[in-house]
Order: sequence, then structure tokens, then C-alpha cells
Amino acid sequence: MKIYDISQEVFGCAVYPGDPQPIRDVKLRIKDGAICNLTAFEMCAHNGTHVDAPYHFLDSEETIDRVPLEKFIGYAYVAEHDGDITAETAKKILSDAKAADIRAYERILVKGNAVMTKEGAEVFAKASIKLFGNESQTVGPLKAPMEVHLIMLGVKIVLLEGVRLAEVPKGVYLLNAAPINLGDSDGAPCRAVLIDLAK
Repeated sequence: MKIYDISQEVFGCAVYPGDPQPIRDVKLRIKDGAICNLTAFEMCAHNGTHVDAPYHFLDSEETIDRVPLEKFIGYAYVAEHDGDITAETAKKILSDAKAADIRAYERILVKGNAVMTKEGAEVFAKASIKLFGNESQTVGPLKAPMEVHLIMLGVKIVLLEGVRLAEVPKGVYLLNAAPINLGDSDGAPCRAVLIDLAK
């Protein structure tokens, strides 16, 4: 069994333009005479590797604490693609996932500099997948992500953003991207890992 950590380190993570950078606040240090080391921090729910709940763009939908954990945990397929994810690209990714292992079809991660298009989002929405993840800090064009989010979150697809897949070969894995349980929140950071059960 091999485990890939596909999460960013929080304090040095990439941040979506306009979002605040995480801040570390060291409260106690043993070397300064305290009984322990103690760290506090401040961050946005969408910093680093994180998941979006439907509530992120849809005010009447599920907050992150109400999204079933089965969306975040289970078999997943890692595809590779650079550029726009068109309808044709999305169909090919789903076809490859089905051929590799039908259990991985519901959770798709894309390795590379991929940008979801409206047409690609509609294909994944129609396929009723549970989770879609990519390496960018957003799904969709960086300067205009709303349309894609509305399509995918509108059918309750969880979006896993800011993963790091450079060391992960294409294929089938067991994914755990369970978020921190932030009550009534639009998203949450997570420690996402992929497990290769064949190794």
C-alpha cells in the first residue's frame, strides 16, 4: 500500500486571488519557558487544499457539515489533462474511469493545468459524480469561476480544489478528502490523501 499526500502545507499554500493568506500565531514556546508549544491560526475556508460545499454559491443548499462523508471518501480516478476540459474531454475522462474501475467513476481528480468549461461541467453534472478535484485553486476559469460552480454545485458535486498530483500516476486510488467539520460553512480545508492499494 502506498499513500500519496496530495495536500498543500497551509501556511505556504497557494491562495485564490483576493482571499486572505493563512496566518500563524505562536502563543507559547517551550524554548521561551512555556510548558508547551501552542499555535493559533487564522485562515479562509478556501485556502490551500479545500472542498467547496453547495452553499458556497447556492445560499439554500448544503453547508460543508451537512454534506455526506461518502462524497469525500471512496474510490477515485486520477486523469491527466492540460488546458480546457471540454465536453469531449469530460466524456473521455469518464470513459477512462469506467474502464479502469467502475467504483472510481464517481470521484474524478484531474492532474495538470486543467480549466473546467461550462460544457465540461455539464457532462460531469449529467453523470451525477460525487466529487471533482483539480490542481487549481478553483474549478473553472480563474477570473470567472461562478458559472461552472453553479452547474456542478447545483447537482451537489463536491469540488476539491488545490490538490497536488505531480507525483501521482494516472489510475485508480482510494481517496480520503474529508473536510474539517466547520458548522454552517461554505467550504473547509482538508488533508487529502490517495491510497494505492495495489502497492
